[in-house]
Amino acid sequence: MFNFLKKKAAPTDIRDTLFGDMPIDSWIANNSTSDPWNLFADAEHAIRDGKRNGAIELLKNIAGRTDIETRHLLTAWHALRGLEVQPSESIAGNVLGVVVEVGLEGGTDLVAAYADHSARYYNYSGSGVVWEAPDGSLDSAIDALIAAGQQVANNIGPWTDPRPPAPANGDVRINMLAPGGLYFGQAPFALLATDGMGGPVISAAMTLMEALIAKQEAKP
Repeated sequence: MFNFLKKKAAPTDIRDTLFGDMPIDSWIANNSTSDPWNLFADAEHAIRDGKRNGAIELLKNIAGRTDIETRHLLTAWHALRGLEVQPSESIAGNVLGVVVEVGLEGGTDLVAAYADHSARYYNYSGSGVVWEAPDGSLDSAIDALIAAGQQVANNIGPWTDPRPPAPANGDVRINMLAPGGLYFGQAPFALLATDGMGGPVISAAMTLMEALIAKQEAKP
């Protein structure tokens, strides 16, 4: 189903970059001098120095912005929750991203969509497509996936434990990413694909995946 070009196995850290829940020091990596990486770096330093309030102020600044990518917002909220700062009820359950994971015998296929209209598709073989919204041609497909995920999140509670590892072969997991945390549902693919709530998410993810592959294949 999610077959694409066969390449070497995908690095294990690619999956972790999709959920907006990486530790700050891992997230900033070598990008700490540009905006908003520099703010994350300053927040990390404040935390290390025991300046909790200063770190919170910096992270709230990031979380409240509208000019940066969605994964930054999610990472800021993840760090804030770690400092016992929760988003208001009015935004806690707003889905800002959806990641669909399909467990296959050779690994995991991943389709991710975000509110900033960026998207990613990573095949279990290691190939993939990264869409940074150079135009609006995929906006509707991305919006459809996020809207379907919002319907699921509206009917379940957030996951309060650490994010689980990738699903086993034959299972599919739909992850909804919100300021209040991770919401997810998981089941065998055939079961979730026909579920009243999960089915629209799977269908929208398939549509987006196909559109991403078409974009990649259309490149000169």
